[in-house]
Amino acid sequence: MKTVAIVGASGYTGRELLSLLAGHPHLRATVVMTARPGAAPEAPAFPHEPTIDPLDLDRLDSVDGVFLCTPHGAASSIATAALQRGKRVVDLSADFRLRDPGVYHRTYGSPHPAPELLASAVYGLTEHHRAAVRSARLCANPGCYPTSILLPLLPLLQRSLIEPGTPIVADSKSGTSGAGKAPSERTHFGAVHENFCAYGVGNHRHVPEIHQEAGTDRIVFTPHLLPVFRGMLSTLYVQPARGSSAEALRACLQERYAGEPFVTVYPKGQPELCCVQRTNHCHIAVAQSGPLVVLTSAIDNLGKGASGQALQNMNLMLGLPETAGLLPAAAASAIPPAAMPTAAVGTHAHP
Repeated sequence: MKTVAIVGASGYTGRELLSLLAGHPHLRATVVMTARPGAAPEAPAFPHEPTIDPLDLDRLDSVDGVFLCTPHGAASSIATAALQRGKRVVDLSADFRLRDPGVYHRTYGSPHPAPELLASAVYGLTEHHRAAVRSARLCANPGCYPTSILLPLLPLLQRSLIEPGTPIVADSKSGTSGAGKAPSERTHFGAVHENFCAYGVGNHRHVPEIHQEAGTDRIVFTPHLLPVFRGMLSTLYVQPARGSSAEALRACLQERYAGEPFVTVYPKGQPELCCVQRTNHCHIAVAQSGPLVVLTSAIDNLGKGASGQALQNMNLMLGLPETAGLLPAAAASAIPPAAMPTAAVGTHAHP
């Protein structure tokens, strides 16, 4: 049995990890802490949850791996301490996603707190960096929006199936849990209920991460806030390469993700949030819409977009089965009856 510490366990991603680890056959969370030294212990919010202790870096000596579920800027010093103790670290914050410290400074408004670690951090989009993750000491868990965009997009860019030089529009919608646990005017119930809005247009912090990993800055990304708690759906509009079509793009994705336990490419129909919520799964669909091809991608922003993918990465880093603690939920998210023919993209159908 391997053991891990969760630092920042009182937030949404930390509590999601506690829930996942409760059913893990090979991994236990034996150290559960806040990211604040000297804080008073936090009593369990629910009877089945552990007490959350104040930060004590010496307790990291007793575990095999460390999950960092902290705000950006707070993870770097803890990651440094854990790495010095020989631990494997998965950081769910943004501290190690951007390879250029200058880009980090411009994006987050302060110098990078540990630039010496950036070269050794592996970007943990598991399906595309599996071998590097397996040998990594420090894994930068991707953001939720980038995960939902990069999984359908990367294979198509790598195969040159998108017309060069054309814009790629990524229109993404997330549940409110993506904003974290701290309440704000934008995310409290009264602001979200029966409402829908775009935000961060043209300046969202995930834009540099998306451009970095896609290898292009022609992706136009606009996030929206859904009146739901969890789930994320991204709709991508691309110009197929000359002579290509939706069928060719779908075939590429089906070939690339054949055998992947957590990525499903639909033969027809469209993914929905209810099919991926509380799973580590990503569901992808492809459809022709006039001259463009429309890609839709659904994930759980707390699952594949955060804690689920973090556990997938930690499993690899600790030599455990990649799907451990994750597969039952993912298996339950196989293409549901609702994904059988729905209204095609580009048409309109009344309920």
